Amino acid sequence: MASTAIEIEWLGSIRYGDGLARQERAVADRIAGTTGDRVLLLEHPAVVTLGRSTNPDNLRLSPDEMRKKGIEVFEVGRGGDVTYHAPGQLVGYPILDLDALGRKDVHVHLRRIEAALMEALASFGIPCRRVEGRTGVFIDRARSAVSEGPDRKIASIGVGVRKWVTFHGFALNVSIDLAGFDAIVPCGLHDVEMTSVVRELEREGRASGDVDGAIRAAVGRSLVRWLGPDTLARE
Repeated sequence: MASTAIEIEWLGSIRYGDGLARQERAVADRIAGTTGDRVLLLEHPAVVTLGRSTNPDNLRLSPDEMRKKGIEVFEVGRGGDVTYHAPGQLVGYPILDLDALGRKDVHVHLRRIEAALMEALASFGIPCRRVEGRTGVFIDRARSAVSEGPDRKIASIGVGVRKWVTFHGFALNVSIDLAGFDAIVPCGLHDVEMTSVVRELEREGRASGDVDGAIRAAVGRSLVRWLGPDTLARE
């Protein structure tokens, strides 16, 4: 079944294990050709996920200590190191057939996710950039009201691919309590500070208000633009 359009689905808050099961069904359906391309948007209760490249030294608390604090822990089949999910973070799982899209290149898929998130954040006046050699979206401090300090990361990305169908995806910090990241070294980056849409808007001297729904809509529009079947020539 060839891709004709990307469907954006908002699933609300879903426990991580249930989200994994939902992805497995979606990937199987896409491989079988019974469904088209889609992006699952959701939130997770507090959970730490360990990617294929996780260094145990990047856990500041043991898995048992995390569970005692109400944080679930999962080993998952995406690329990347350790990361943290919690309410106030927009998580996206693109389920796309890269072969049907004519884009059998995981690196390009990652770059397109980054571009979509940067485009959405720019619409809120948040300047972002890529960092060479690192996956994800970072604040462009040269264009930010606060330029000193370490690099600030606002979105993490880690994907998996099965028979050229993608799964896993991105986590964009919107109104999340950033203290939750203290349990880990996010993505194994010791020299990076995690930030959020709310924090960056406050740094820019702008009221954040209830941005979660507005960010979700903007990200959905940008994902359709950057990941959809009509954007083959887009860099």
